[in-house]
Amino acid sequence: MNNINPFKFSDTNKRYHTFDYFYRNKFGCKCVKIPLDCGFGCPSRCTYCNIKNDREIIPIVDQFEKAKIQYKPKWPGDVKYIAYFQTGTNTYAPVDVLRKLYYEAITLPDVVGVNIATRADILSDEVVELLREIADVTYLTVELGLQTIHDVTAESTNRRHTFSDFLEGFLKLRGINTCVHIINGLPGENKDMMLQTAAAVADLHPACVKIHLLHVLKNTVLETQYFNGEFEVLSLEEYVDIVVAQLEILPPEIYIGRITGDGLESELVAPLWPLKKFVVINEIDKRMVNLDTWQGQSAR
Repeated sequence: MNNINPFKFSDTNKRYHTFDYFYRNKFGCKCVKIPLDCGFGCPSRCTYCNIKNDREIIPIVDQFEKAKIQYKPKWPGDVKYIAYFQTGTNTYAPVDVLRKLYYEAITLPDVVGVNIATRADILSDEVVELLREIADVTYLTVELGLQTIHDVTAESTNRRHTFSDFLEGFLKLRGINTCVHIINGLPGENKDMMLQTAAAVADLHPACVKIHLLHVLKNTVLETQYFNGEFEVLSLEEYVDIVVAQLEILPPEIYIGRITGDGLESELVAPLWPLKKFVVINEIDKRMVNLDTWQGQSAR
């Protein structure tokens, strides 16, 4: 902890609780998330989603080993891994299928935890029981895509479940680590609405929050709406302003799993500025220093 950074959950210049800080302190070394795609679909397709239903799926172990080879030059030292069921709704299958896949991920070499991304409305009692079983044998985090608390926005993006539905699923997972995803820049939302979402999430006090920027991707309904002039995307300055205000609301104990997006240049239509990810992160860091603020400064 340096003398000029007032934020206690940091040993760098960061004034928010990073994924890296959280996992280094928990496991004593660098931890890297390896995304896995098991071919899961979704009960509905959001307007901003471009996941292909006919994508080629290779075995988990092959995905894992390929990713490790790619990451090794960047993190050559002592590294542990989080197996991340990322693509699609990863509880949207029979329980026996899910159990086999989850346990296969747990047994991969140097895996210290599992993250499972899903929707709060796809958590049957049988699935929740399985998740509790998995949480007993590894460090489990269930990632829930809330995106916004505003039902009018959820309806316009075809999310097909309400904030009330989300709360019902979230409460089912009581005692299991959860990570809540929110998206800034959804059509029809202003800064106040995005801050209201962050405040509602803060009240739930999940283990983790991921903050995303809305990406307009090719081959989506959102792309058509964008070119029809139905909404405007956020500028870098607007995004930085919103994120810093959201971080001030979120309690400091909540770690931030993501603070911007990783859009592929080949798929991204707009905005294009997030392709320079480190510029975005640096602008957030600079803004927090200039304002002398930090995560949780305005937390209730």
